[in-house]
Amino acid sequence: MTDEYFMQIALDEAKLAAAEDEVPVGACLVKAGEIICRDHNRTRQLQNPLAHAEKLILDQAQAMGLKYLFDYCLYVTLEPCLMCSGMVILSRLGRLVYASSDPKAGAAGSVYHTLKDKSFNHSPKLSRGILAEDCSLLLTDFFRNKR
Repeated sequence: MTDEYFMQIALDEAKLAAAEDEVPVGACLVKAGEIICRDHNRTRQLQNPLAHAEKLILDQAQAMGLKYLFDYCLYVTLEPCLMCSGMVILSRLGRLVYASSDPKAGAAGSVYHTLKDKSFNHSPKLSRGILAEDCSLLLTDFFRNKR
């Protein structure tokens, strides 16, 4: 299985979010080529501004009894915000892969780079740009239709 394969799963989740009138961000958590869980933004559904795809995934992992995620990879269609980047660090995620950069709120290289901040005791491996055009287009179309 490739990064593109798993990012497509996250993109499928983002499309579900768009169909539910949620900001179209999707994610999936993978270990050794197996999808552990997948989800998408649900801030409107749950009436919770913290219900980002990444947070929901990490909450599911914790509910499964997974305290630290050294051997896991999180695929996300949009660069994580500061909150989600903090959760990635605290969960000791082994690797983060995101598609589209977020020039307004990205905290994994665009606005901030918390994942590489030497003040923290964990720094996951990072890959970016996988299926970026497809994920960016979904976001662009979603917000264009909102205007």
